Amino acid sequence: MAERNPSPLDDPAPRRGPLLRNPFRGDTFGRGAEGFARMMGTPAFLVGMTIFCAVWLTWNSVMPESAQFDPRALNFTLLTLILSLQASYAAPLLLLAQNRQDDRDKVQLEQDRQSNERNHATTDFITREIASLRLALNDVATRDFVRGELRDLLEDLEAPPAPAPDADTLRAILREEVEAALVRRDAGDGAISSKEQHHP
Repeated sequence: MAERNPSPLDDPAPRRGPLLRNPFRGDTFGRGAEGFARMMGTPAFLVGMTIFCAVWLTWNSVMPESAQFDPRALNFTLLTLILSLQASYAAPLLLLAQNRQDDRDKVQLEQDRQSNERNHATTDFITREIASLRLALNDVATRDFVRGELRDLLEDLEAPPAPAPDADTLRAILREEVEAALVRRDAGDGAISSKEQHHP
């Protein structure tokens, strides 16, 4: 005979649910009430109730008294009781469905408010970023400025080149530059010698 190993204490067996569920626990009853209220608000329910009442009244008015189960002589007491019972249950169920809808609307309004706050914060952030980008773009060369610079450069390139000076002009310019350099050197040497005479 094989020995059965019990499960360890740190690994308990899963709990089994109850065989019969409590209809008033959780959301089951509320969903049922909403389904009933939704069904009562349909044209099919109104047409069905009208047909039911018409058949009931016709049967208990036209048929022989032995076949009538709710005679007209008693003012259709059973039908009145059924309709009153239906109304007495329908009103609380409709109120329950309305309360559940109000709770859902509150949750939806809260979610919408939080979403609007997030959108507002995002819009403020984007607005600040756009403002900072505009301030940064003030230091950047604009497209018109770059086009103007390129246009000026193109005009300079397309302008005819200045005529090159001839050899005699170049010699005269070079002679003047050399003479000016010699004069500056002589003036510098004279200033140094005068300083040496004053300060032996």
